[in-house]
Amino acid sequence: MQLKVIIQTIRPSFLVLTPICVFLSLSIALSTQSPINLLMFALVLIGATSAHISVNTLNEYYDFKSGLDLQTKKTPFSGGSGALPSKPEMSNVILIIGLVTLMVTVAIGVYLMMESGLQLLPIGIVGVVLIITYTQWLNRSPFLCLIAPGLGFGVLMVVGTQIVLTGRHTLLAWLISLIPFFLINNLLLLNQYPDITADASVGRNTFPIAFGLKQSNIIYAVFMVSAYSLILLLITKEYIPTLSIIALIPMLLSLFALIGAIKYLDNIGEFPIYMAANVAAATLVPLLLGISIVYG
Repeated sequence: MQLKVIIQTIRPSFLVLTPICVFLSLSIALSTQSPINLLMFALVLIGATSAHISVNTLNEYYDFKSGLDLQTKKTPFSGGSGALPSKPEMSNVILIIGLVTLMVTVAIGVYLMMESGLQLLPIGIVGVVLIITYTQWLNRSPFLCLIAPGLGFGVLMVVGTQIVLTGRHTLLAWLISLIPFFLINNLLLLNQYPDITADASVGRNTFPIAFGLKQSNIIYAVFMVSAYSLILLLITKEYIPTLSIIALIPMLLSLFALIGAIKYLDNIGEFPIYMAANVAAATLVPLLLGISIVYG
């Protein structure tokens, strides 16, 4: 039972996003024919995964302590895992896991910085701040909460991996990092719709709470158009191969999710197929983009 609670709070089904974002950066490095140090790549992957686990477990811990876990309506994509309310004595264990994985991330980050130079330091600092402040502070700021997921998984992970693997960051890495930035922001944005009332009751002030769901739908549409337009622009400018057109296929999933958001608003949690489409788009686009860059 204890192991089950640990696994649930780690949220393994969401961890797939991390290796996909790291792979996207690897594909950029491979396209420049840079020699890849497998040890460094493995450390990046372990450090990024540890960071993701830390965010998930600390979020679960603080949601339980604030009482939010008892108020949210659980869906496969929102409302938390619900593991700790059924096993409250495990809360300190989950906190320890969150802190230990954070320390693992920091230790790996320090080593990678020693190998890759101080240009990695700003990315590392921002990453650690995001992990520590996400649940307790960033969720009280609508704009910071809106962009934090994409900043962490998209920009920091893609550009940071690029620095480790090639020793430098390039304009292409920054531009490509904006694609998961927009889509992962949308992933978390839509997942906040069913939790508006519960989140507000514990002092959160997410974008949907502060500005309403109609404005949130507009932001979702803007982020969606920005991501797919950027792919087209990069293809047109020949920064990425023509094969990368396959990364536009999940746009249908994003459109489907947006239709669900417009139609059902905060009741979208009762129709998880729309939320599933949103998650699928956020994971498939960087995956297909990475594959196309490697083989194109």
